Amino acid sequence: MNKIVMLDINFGYGNEMQTINPVLVMDKNDVVLVDCGYPNFLSLLEDEMKSKGIDPNSLTKVLITHHDDDHMGSLSELKEKYPNIKVVSSEIDSEYISGKKKSLRLEQAEEVLKDLPQEQKQFGIEFCEALRKVKSVNVDITVKDGDYFDWGGGCQVISTPGHMPGHISLYLKETNSIITGDAAVIENNKLVIANPQFTLDLELAKKSLEKLISINADIYYCYHGGKFDNPKKYQ
Repeated sequence: MNKIVMLDINFGYGNEMQTINPVLVMDKNDVVLVDCGYPNFLSLLEDEMKSKGIDPNSLTKVLITHHDDDHMGSLSELKEKYPNIKVVSSEIDSEYISGKKKSLRLEQAEEVLKDLPQEQKQFGIEFCEALRKVKSVNVDITVKDGDYFDWGGGCQVISTPGHMPGHISLYLKETNSIITGDAAVIENNKLVIANPQFTLDLELAKKSLEKLISINADIYYCYHGGKFDNPKKYQ
């Protein structure tokens, strides 16, 4: 029973509706959730899993591609309700997820806040506060580029730094597909860099995107944008 299931988490953000797409990598031994949304998203995750016929109690692992709040925000809630779940991340990002190091996104936001025009200050302050409220969680399993697991019929960790230095993606062998995290998003039916203004190292991010495109997977699961069926235009 090897299966890849993309979740559609719809929510209001500001004055607009948004969607994020965590992915479940499933086999007879494991149900691995890749990224888990903002704080207080646990019920949204559970409802979406149930709507696709998956029992949240079956979760065995949560892999965090990087420590942004929209990717790890509900991790503490998940771990509290389902304490047997193992948390997986890159060696680099484990330091930030566990709270041993200060969030790089918060550091960036605090720097930007200093130079924001007065009319944007309040938003900047609230953004920093939201990041400070993200609860840290200990990481159980750290991974690095090339590490291989049996999940979903076999998958390999791909180091995709740039958006953040410890960012990782997953290559799924059986379906020739990639879970990109924020290493790629879909815009105008193309894979592009996610939020260049928030990307910590743009040159590295470009190389990571090129790496993912060069694999020429059949499907790219993007956290922002959803499922991208490759028309093979990158051959």
